[in-house]
Amino acid sequence: MLSKALAIQDEIVRLRRTIHANPELSFHEYQTAALVAETLGEIGGYKVRTQVGKTGVVAELGESGPLIAIRADMDALPIHEANDVPYRSRNSGVMHACGHDAHTAILLGVAHLLRQSYAEESWSGRVRLLFQPSEEDFDENNISGATAMITDQALEGVDAVIALHVSSDNPSGHFMFQDGPSLAAVDSFNAWIRGDGAHGAYPHTGSDPIFMLAPILTALYAIPSRRVNPLDPSVVSLGQVAGGAANNVIPSEVALRGTLRSKSPEVREQLWRDVEDALRLSELMGGSYELQIIKGYPAMINNPEANDWMRQVTGELLGPEAVVESRFGMGAEDFAYMTQQAKGAMFMLGAATPDGVVRHHHTSIFDIDEGILAPGAAVLAETARRFVTGRI
Repeated sequence: MLSKALAIQDEIVRLRRTIHANPELSFHEYQTAALVAETLGEIGGYKVRTQVGKTGVVAELGESGPLIAIRADMDALPIHEANDVPYRSRNSGVMHACGHDAHTAILLGVAHLLRQSYAEESWSGRVRLLFQPSEEDFDENNISGATAMITDQALEGVDAVIALHVSSDNPSGHFMFQDGPSLAAVDSFNAWIRGDGAHGAYPHTGSDPIFMLAPILTALYAIPSRRVNPLDPSVVSLGQVAGGAANNVIPSEVALRGTLRSKSPEVREQLWRDVEDALRLSELMGGSYELQIIKGYPAMINNPEANDWMRQVTGELLGPEAVVESRFGMGAEDFAYMTQQAKGAMFMLGAATPDGVVRHHHTSIFDIDEGILAPGAAVLAETARRFVTGRI
């Protein structure tokens, strides 16, 4: 499978660069979806459905037997690209800064490889390719792309689901695996600390929410280190603090925005309670508060057996040195919803560029080593082939 993937490396690169140059935001992947559907039509053999989960594309190969799904996300981010490359984003303020262009191109490469394999072997299983919209954001009803596709029955009848995610922060060619909770549950919160406000010259005449903020910040930042068991991963981070409009006016309100990360349902619920306890300090200081928790993705749980399928394939195709046991961290992925529906796992594919520049995800200089596209496609395609033919 690897040699066949390397034979179409140039085509996968072409697709990746086309998608990279024409990025689209969450639930607006119209041009990308059209390219995917057109390419699948050219490959032939797939039953293709469009507008799944609003802008997603689903393609199925095979007539009967065990069914495995492979997922790639398609959306970009509201970031202005700083890279000076021929495939630089043509859409000002929008950029593929997380690698979803690579994921989509890789899955189209998988489509080529599996179509060829099916024609040669006539296996009886089924493979379903999921080109998912909106991994990066929610719609007005707090629905992400994975949930939208599940609602549209994209995972109906699926026995297993697999995926990869490129990682520009790790060495190119490292296939990284972690069993169990691998990426974090993510929730956000909005909070308002309220007082009476006052003239800056007469602070004693009112209650001051900025004064209340100091112990509240201390309490919030102490949650992971002093409230949660240190053996349980957790993060509480503030991204915005806003209040006041003049140097001599004590405001009546201070607004906070933050993110909460955890890897177990128990810790997730504890963070919600602890944030509220921290805000309740305002009441002891003559003020009040309002808290809004916005529930996001659950923790992504990688099934060990599904991981083992991909570990084995990676070792055989690329050598045991390519298989790396890793800790993914506290990022989040809505692929987590899919692994709740079927036995599933995602591996991280190291993709650091050879120029030595650190090109972090969600930054204006993000980029990847395109040499990993064909190997990534080979591992996904071969894992799927072995699954449907009972060779795993």
